[in-house]
Amino acid sequence: MPKVIVDPASRSLDHHFAVVHTRRRSRERFAEGCVTLVENESQALSQADASRQRYAAIVYGPSTSSEGTHIYYLVRWLGG
Repeated sequence: MPKVIVDPASRSLDHHFAVVHTRRRSRERFAEGCVTLVENESQALSQADASRQRYAAIVYGPSTSSEGTHIYYLVRWLGG
């Protein structure tokens, strides 16, 4: 995960299970439009589909980028 300050008192930033649509799994942050939040790990894993470039992950955010868009930071990929 990139060096992001985690604020435990924040009401807007948190860890989430998600399905991330990306061509490169080497990226560390993703635009809001590439991230689908889900309720739990099993949902993320069941909705993942590598053939469609959709991967289960835990992300942190949403944060506002310097360009004013919302982004999520990768915490870790799920399910290998």
